[in-house]
Amino acid sequence: MGRGFEDLECYQLALQVLKEAYRVAGQLPSEERYNLADQMRRSATSVVLNIAEGYGRYHYLDSLRFYYIARGSLEETLSAFVVCDELGYTLEKLDGQRELCHSGLRSLNGFIRYVRKQRQGRQEYGDRLAVREEELIYVIEPE
Repeated sequence: MGRGFEDLECYQLALQVLKEAYRVAGQLPSEERYNLADQMRRSATSVVLNIAEGYGRYHYLDSLRFYYIARGSLEETLSAFVVCDELGYTLEKLDGQRELCHSGLRSLNGFIRYVRKQRQGRQEYGDRLAVREEELIYVIEPE
């Protein structure tokens, strides 16, 4: 039996990026602990969490919104790897990190194309996804 989002290639690659980001963040100097290291961990974590959340949404447009956020976070994580390289915090690791991130992006882009084609939820809700709640009226009674 499948495990859902955990079986997605893009999710598995995102987990590899996450592990690499945490590994690099753990080796950064103490002055980067609350800046670059924290940002790198958050962006890498955002990738896996947004893929999972998008997978859990029913309407394809809702899902795509989370996959696009994941894609941006993956680019952000790659940029953090570039910053670490530029500042001399990592030695000769950038090529492998770049290839890992690009593999993740290719896989995620392929999955996004697949989701767009499937258009799950279109029959029930159409192509425009808008959720509205009733307007609330608050009445304040004088004391």
